[in-house]
Amino acid sequence: MAAAESPEQITRTRTVTARAVLQGRADLRTYPYRLLAVVSHHGLGGGQVTEAVAAAEFLGQFGWDLVNVSEFASNRIVYAFLRKR
Repeated sequence: MAAAESPEQITRTRTVTARAVLQGRADLRTYPYRLLAVVSHHGLGGGQVTEAVAAAEFLGQFGWDLVNVSEFASNRIVYAFLRKR
């Protein structure tokens, strides 16, 4: 299993990978901002969207609301943008 994404890294970049969220390797308890981007690098097209939205839905139980999902075709990355309630 890959290493957990550190709270410092998540805070510095304001991003967390969907995979880390879904595998329980991301700790957002001390995250100080209201906005967060969940990024999905894995899969193709629909798979990346599914992974990003699944992570956003998982984070919903911890007070995060999905604001938008964007796919950047030039680098094939999907971002789910969330806002803390």
